[in-house]
Amino acid sequence: MSQGSITVGVISDTHGLLRREATDALKGSDLIVHAGDVGGTDILEQLRTIAPTYAVRGNVDTGAWAKALPITEVVDVGQLQLYVLHDLATLDLDPRAAGFAAVISGHSHRPSAEVRHGVLYLNPGSVGPRRFTLPIAMARLHVAGDRLSHEMIALKV
Repeated sequence: MSQGSITVGVISDTHGLLRREATDALKGSDLIVHAGDVGGTDILEQLRTIAPTYAVRGNVDTGAWAKALPITEVVDVGQLQLYVLHDLATLDLDPRAAGFAAVISGHSHRPSAEVRHGVLYLNPGSVGPRRFTLPIAMARLHVAGDRLSHEMIALKV
């Protein structure tokens, strides 16, 4: 962390596959957010060797191990709060009114970032098995005080 900035690695939809390219890109993260469809506890164990990890349950996360994962998570990062859920279609609150700086979701495997009413809606895409012709992608957030910036990262695999 340089000059009080915090780096958050953001991934989703590993579906049990954590690529070396993804773990390499996550190195240097102060924390990691996984937006669901993890695929198994071994993925979370690998991520936790890199940085503290927050994860939510996705629609393919079933079985006893997945019950430990919340459906939604609020992650405090410096002065900001991030709201994490798997499928944006299930968002049932007003993120701006709730004071969230960002809403992080996965599910579609389509990387996207859009600011709406001062809130960043971020889908990092998927770092797991490729779906159709979609890229293998993730994102990084940078938090400095009350400022938030993001970068989208297409992985070469």
